[in-house]
Amino acid sequence: MSSIKIEEVKAKFERFAAHTHIKGLGVKDGRVEFSADGFVGQTEAREAAYMVVKMIKAGKFAGKGVLIVGPPGTGKTALAIGIARELSEDTPFVALSAGEIYSAELKKTEFLMRALRRAIGIRMREWRKVYEGEVKSIDIRYDRHPYNPYVQVPRGATIRLRTKDEEKTLRVPAEIAVQLIELGVEEGDVIMIDEETGRVTVEGRGESGEQYDISVRRRIELPKGPVYKEKEITRFFTLNDIDVAFARQKGLLTAALFGFVEETKEIPEEVRREADEFVKKIVDEGKAELVPGILFIDDAHLLDIESFAFLSRAMESEMAPIIVLATNRGIAKIRGTDIESPHGIPRDMLDRLVIIRTKPYSDKEVREIVKIKADEEGIKLSDDALELLTKIGAEESLRYAIQLLVPAYIRAKDAGRDSIRREDVEYAKSLFASLKESVEYVKQYEELFLK
Repeated sequence: MSSIKIEEVKAKFERFAAHTHIKGLGVKDGRVEFSADGFVGQTEAREAAYMVVKMIKAGKFAGKGVLIVGPPGTGKTALAIGIARELSEDTPFVALSAGEIYSAELKKTEFLMRALRRAIGIRMREWRKVYEGEVKSIDIRYDRHPYNPYVQVPRGATIRLRTKDEEKTLRVPAEIAVQLIELGVEEGDVIMIDEETGRVTVEGRGESGEQYDISVRRRIELPKGPVYKEKEITRFFTLNDIDVAFARQKGLLTAALFGFVEETKEIPEEVRREADEFVKKIVDEGKAELVPGILFIDDAHLLDIESFAFLSRAMESEMAPIIVLATNRGIAKIRGTDIESPHGIPRDMLDRLVIIRTKPYSDKEVREIVKIKADEEGIKLSDDALELLTKIGAEESLRYAIQLLVPAYIRAKDAGRDSIRREDVEYAKSLFASLKESVEYVKQYEELFLK
């Protein structure tokens, strides 16, 4: 029995992440718009990505992968997320850095296999007891991190839900509060909370919720009936979830026979074969459907020759997700060899990949992106502050300009203002150095630094 506890109470939070504003590729009526779905610019790259989406939907992308190349801060990760969003709202998207495969306790191939299996979903339908309604108010309660006093973590939330016939206030635990933050739930969203598992699902935007350009959740009608009800819902698993479940069954069998549970670092191949047979059976019976997703590997140049060989073989598998790689390297050595190759990727692997190029942003594009980021976090900018941030983004880097938004806003609030002025940006810039300034600093005091 789950330990999650939801209480009825008888008596807006803000969030900011690097790519929460990306809702798709910004394609309207078959054409890529300059600014749409949280994207600005990169129209050629987005058009190429949209063509990849159409090939995937047509079933003509088997045995291939995608490589996104471009300078740092040109939207490579955003492009990968946009591809997943265009495929469907619930397309599995697994993102990792290539360097992670060396820090895991698992073998490289097992780590990559689990990532591949997490990027393939199984959609199943069943009846569940749920809380469903439009969010009328939401209050996240925070507490200090037990190991880091400078970090706050959510410890619960109070949320008020309404339907056409009823309204309830719920007190939910930290597990659900974290999901509310990660999903960007806000007033006006229609959500559903599974009573047993605590899983939160955002169904759409309610009738009373405002619709912003950066929030393109589909409009849905206000649910009818009680807030707490039994409803036929779609449950979503990944192939890795099923692998783990089958592996645990094997462990329980070992415990019953020998009195102990064998701890294994890897899931045996025969267990995965059994899981695949189970999935094929329920799909054939019409009880479930397969949802191939996206495995996004950033810093792909950090993969070694064995990892590339493994991924190349995985692309040919019958049950494989779409593999999307990204790198900002030019000519580089293939890790584990002395061979130089474009992007640090073997040429035979490059031959399997559809390559999409991103380019540095123009001043106009930087300006629009800064505005979107500020709007997303509810920060007001004066015209002179926006112009300065645009200049910083074009001359220094877009990431640096966006990083200055929050400290500049905090200074403005300390001064009793609700919008950022030019002097707030200049103050934040004086505190935090850009990459170029840091390089100059190192050169200036090179003799004093340790070698």
